[in-house]
Amino acid sequence: MFGPHADQPIDEEVVQARFTALAARITHETGRPQTPEGVAEGYVDIAVQAMAGAIKRISVARGYDVTRYTLQCFGGAGAQHVCRVADALGMQGVLIHPLAGVLSAYGMGLAQQTAMLERSVEAVLDAEAVQRIRPLLAELAASARAQLTDQGVAPERIAVVERVHLRYEGTDSALQVEVSTAAAMRAAFEQAYLQRFAHRMPQRSLVIEAVSVEGAGGGDAVGALAPADETPGPAPIHRRVRLYGGGAWHDGALVLRDACRPGQHVDGPAILAEANTTIVVEPGWCARITAANHIEMRRQAPRTGARRLATEADPVMLEVFNNLFMNIAEQMGAQLQNTAVSVNIKERLDFSCALFDAQGRLIANAPHMPVHLGSMGESIHTVIRENAGRLRAGDVYMLNDPYHGGTHLPDVTVVTPVFDDAGERLLFFVASRGHHADIGGVAPGSMPPFSTRIDEEGVVIDNFKLVEGGRLREDETLALLRSGPWPARNPQQNLADLKAQIAANAKGAQELRQLVAEHGLAVVQAYMGHVQDNAERSVRRVIGALRDGAYTLELDNGARIRVALRVDREAGSAVIDFSGTSPQQRNNFNAPKAVTMAAVLYVFRSLVGDDIPLNAGCLKPLQVIVPPGSMLDPAPPASVVAGNVETSMCITNALFGALGMQAASQCTMNNFTFGNDRHQYYETIAGGSGAGVVLDAQGRVTEGFDGTSVVQAHMTNSRLTDPEVLEFRYPVRLESYAIRAGSGGAGRWKGGDGGVRRMRFLEAMTASILSNGRRVPAFGMAGGQPGALGINRVERVGGEVEMLGPIASVAMQPGDVLVIETPGGGGFGDPAN
Repeated sequence: MFGPHADQPIDEEVVQARFTALAARITHETGRPQTPEGVAEGYVDIAVQAMAGAIKRISVARGYDVTRYTLQCFGGAGAQHVCRVADALGMQGVLIHPLAGVLSAYGMGLAQQTAMLERSVEAVLDAEAVQRIRPLLAELAASARAQLTDQGVAPERIAVVERVHLRYEGTDSALQVEVSTAAAMRAAFEQAYLQRFAHRMPQRSLVIEAVSVEGAGGGDAVGALAPADETPGPAPIHRRVRLYGGGAWHDGALVLRDACRPGQHVDGPAILAEANTTIVVEPGWCARITAANHIEMRRQAPRTGARRLATEADPVMLEVFNNLFMNIAEQMGAQLQNTAVSVNIKERLDFSCALFDAQGRLIANAPHMPVHLGSMGESIHTVIRENAGRLRAGDVYMLNDPYHGGTHLPDVTVVTPVFDDAGERLLFFVASRGHHADIGGVAPGSMPPFSTRIDEEGVVIDNFKLVEGGRLREDETLALLRSGPWPARNPQQNLADLKAQIAANAKGAQELRQLVAEHGLAVVQAYMGHVQDNAERSVRRVIGALRDGAYTLELDNGARIRVALRVDREAGSAVIDFSGTSPQQRNNFNAPKAVTMAAVLYVFRSLVGDDIPLNAGCLKPLQVIVPPGSMLDPAPPASVVAGNVETSMCITNALFGALGMQAASQCTMNNFTFGNDRHQYYETIAGGSGAGVVLDAQGRVTEGFDGTSVVQAHMTNSRLTDPEVLEFRYPVRLESYAIRAGSGGAGRWKGGDGGVRRMRFLEAMTASILSNGRRVPAFGMAGGQPGALGINRVERVGGEVEMLGPIASVAMQPGDVLVIETPGGGGFGDPAN
């Protein structure tokens, strides 16, 4: 089973020796005694939390509450951890198949041959539509039967299931239900939709997106075992063994599976050994052999909570809490994506979720949008400052004001204070930020290319109480969205996405309270501090390998970002000085200071090779100097819509230039919006990332890397809308999206290529492009060449070609094509080498 030829037993001696050495090293470095067994269990704890986290993320995304279900496991090692995973998930039962160790192979052996056929319909669900699809279903069913018959399946063994794919009108999330009457299918759909997305939209029509059939047959039948007579009582113990768990040794039983009879049980702690798997019955659990020869495991004794943890940092538990905190943020993200309505949030994933301590310091985040995550802490600080002494359980706040922690107006942040069960003591904050499709302003999509004042970019929201005492202030919220000279164009969609953000925050608050119940408030709060301290130490180690540097980056509009890096390698600290940067601009390329800080946080976190959450600790070794009144710390009412997207990318590239570690990625997000009174759409378009090098602890180059082609890099992490969704929801046709070959800068390590995106308009709309890198290319480094410039143009239906600048707004007529060629990344090192 082990060794080079898989024919050797476990080498207990080498395992013991390695863990003994590791325990000694941890004891020496931390001053806290560690045993080999304790370190080994720490690895198991980390693995268990990772497995439980994956199960939670998938289950939350599909609308399931795992605590209401039984956990099944398979594989040779699954049963060793299943009790611990069930405990981590709050599940009370486990079921283990007699062939669990080889269940995948068993399933493959029994698998039926299938034929799946689907046909697009796109019709409103009603009785007439149901009658129209029946001949189509019959045709598909006949084709499925014919395919299976051709594969040698006897006709009498073929079963066919007919389904319709339904979705609410105006949405993209289709769910499958079996064919029935229109009323029955609507009822089945709404039940499934409620479970999956936690809400319903009964006022909307249902659309039959497609119909499908699935034919199956020919597999080996699973024979039902005749129930065996049960013999209640304890299973025979082969011998006594010592088991380590919960930080202590236990006396346990070793039971051989072959010696067990139906009805017998095994109380934990114990090991149930069989040919293909090893089952660990943890303390407090009981395993029983059923009449069908399955093993059913139930928790018999209530959990007493996790083993008592000290508030001092433990290296194993530090990793566990890193995973726990990040997983909560990921569950929030799954909840938000599930319940959101707009394409921006649901499809493009232009959102972020994070956890904060009671002082508003960022603790952990899901791997969402860096420009959001590094700046959200300022939004929390605004809520704390503006509501000192007035924060109450059941209240939720929202804001988008760039001068009070926001980025640009479409990014709306929803903040929920988390109190103790009594509703008296503030414990944490959770927050979600989503890019709303439209928040008002002079242009659809709220990304006006030529804005000069903040109010031209949309409705400004500052410290607005969205929920009060658990009640959604719906009327007041709609009134706010409809206010101002240029109100939001679709406030009902804004409200729907805000409800999704509230639900995401509620999920985060629920999980944090569960974490407190599991480990105690003192421990959770202590580890919120420890993860920040660990991040600080990680950044200080990285700074020890850096050198002083400076870089000045010019934007297409002539503005300059100047940054100087002064490093104290001995102290592990650095000064990042933006003095000399251009003053506040009359255009919208001003970046709020929160965005500038987010870029700094992102760059230094990206230098850390350790797997740590991006959190406030990363900034502790850094002194950031941003001149007030500069384009990186503007004063209201300066416009900022491009600062969040374009200037943030330029700050990032300037910082990497000063570090001397990476050539520039495309200095733009290629912000593309189009719309009219009926439609509003926004996307960012990928380009080439810069090539670079990796340094060791002494600052020496250890390896280099090429840039990546057509990638969302640095401050953006969104994805493009699926072409099918884009074309169905909007009157456009995506003609092509391809790699722009040869656009990456040459070098020893080559810059990534940009992309070419061609979109044809099918009705009259206004299109806007807000971009950079059309005059000044992405720089190369150390002899590497710059990437190719980006190009924007319109190909009119009559054949004329209209070249556009980096910033443009243009009227598109039916048949016109907008072409965006995104910049390539810079190369690193002399191409001759």
